[in-house]
Amino acid sequence: MFKKFFQQPLINFILRTLFYFLVILTLIYLYSFSGVTGGHFIYNEF
Repeated sequence: MFKKFFQQPLINFILRTLFYFLVILTLIYLYSFSGVTGGHFIYNEF
C-alpha cells in the first residue's frame, strides 16, 4: 500500500523536494552556527 503510494511521480517529487530542502536548511544552519568570522583565516597575513 505505502510502496504504491510513494511510487507516484507527484508524491515522489514532493518528498524528494522536502528532503533536499531540509538538507539545505541544515547545512545553512550549521554554517551560520560556526560563524563566518569564527576561525582564523590562514591567508589573512599575506
